[in-house]
Amino acid sequence: MKEVQVGLAQVSCVADKAANIAKAEDNIRTLAAKGAQIICLQELFSSLYFCDVEDYANFQLAEAIPGPTTDRFQGLAKELDVVIIASLFEKRAEGLYHNTTAVIDADGSYLGKYRKNHIPDDPGYFEKFYFTPGDTGYKVFDTRFGKLGVLICWDQWYPEAARITALMGADILFYPTAIGWAQHQAAEVNQDQYNAWQTIQRSHAVANGVPVVSVNRTGVEGEMVFWGGSFVSNAFGRILYQAPHDQEALHVQTISLTESDYYRTHWPFYRDRRIETYQPILKRYLGEE
Repeated sequence: MKEVQVGLAQVSCVADKAANIAKAEDNIRTLAAKGAQIICLQELFSSLYFCDVEDYANFQLAEAIPGPTTDRFQGLAKELDVVIIASLFEKRAEGLYHNTTAVIDADGSYLGKYRKNHIPDDPGYFEKFYFTPGDTGYKVFDTRFGKLGVLICWDQWYPEAARITALMGADILFYPTAIGWAQHQAAEVNQDQYNAWQTIQRSHAVANGVPVVSVNRTGVEGEMVFWGGSFVSNAFGRILYQAPHDQEALHVQTISLTESDYYRTHWPFYRDRRIETYQPILKRYLGEE
């Protein structure tokens, strides 16, 4: 059985970007010492979740990719012999910004980036103010420890994104995430929202026969309580690990890369796909125009 050790870093953030990056480096070192081979950081780990407000000053947080943080992490990945999945605020050009995740291989080489396709705009999540929708297409990164599919937060609600990335050959789907509860929301609503969030991602594991790793932040920022709850599911949606909601967590999880063949053989969803019938999904809506 081929297995890989995956490290998750669920942490709280502060306003100091340099401090957050230094903390991320410390966490990567800790996870590597615990045996992690692939380490995934949460969405926009180098700052507070600034999208809770529309403030032009926040564009100063962005950086080039490749750039200073990826350069630093390339050296770290090579030193520790680990793959790093790092979600950053990308400045592509003057006035052009993306929510982007970079992937660095265990030899320190920069493998490329995925730019978030689905951009939310909701109370407390004003991402359309900051981010241009991605144009990289869906991406799979061929690393030393496996082929990794990377999607970002709001992408996780879309089965199309998971399906396409899995069809491209991903061994594991990773979702760096920043999602939380409004501070004064009812406990029942909180639980419903978390359950829906986890269920949709576990369904991607089931439908595609691939493990899913979702890494969220925790802590209170403004009016938002980030709900943590980072988790790993196997290729049939079984929860292998779930982090607490209100605490930081550094965890290393063993994931099988051979179970996919077992589940896809016994539950042959790929075999029975009727691709000739799927053209209508390219329409925005199929009811009355």
